[in-house]
Amino acid sequence: MSGQPSHYLKKEESFMYDRETRFRLEDTMNAGRIEYTEKHVMHMASRRCDVIRISMSGAVLALLTQYNLPKEFVLDIPDARIMKIGCILMRVNSNNTIDVRFLRMLTQKELDRIFIFSTHPAHKDKKLDVRSW
Repeated sequence: MSGQPSHYLKKEESFMYDRETRFRLEDTMNAGRIEYTEKHVMHMASRRCDVIRISMSGAVLALLTQYNLPKEFVLDIPDARIMKIGCILMRVNSNNTIDVRFLRMLTQKELDRIFIFSTHPAHKDKKLDVRSW
């Protein structure tokens, strides 16, 4: 042995962060809302944000101002009617954007709905299929 005792957690891996395939982030522009608890579940806070890039497993959110976010929060995208996506804060960037990972993967149907309501020029030709709702 190398002098270091082996630890049982060294063999553990997380499917979400270790083995999950990385999806390409696509540009979008949707309004979003971040909700989280403050003061140990005594107060529920809600902040506005913009979803500027998104994939099935994560997103980049633009914040209006600098404020302290907890590690876990939920994201709502109201115009696409997608509520309560659990998120983990991965990185805070200096240009008031944050990188987040979702606790569940979005479906292609949800992504299409986000792109339909996007104001980004790349998605201006997306059409809404009312039968899929």
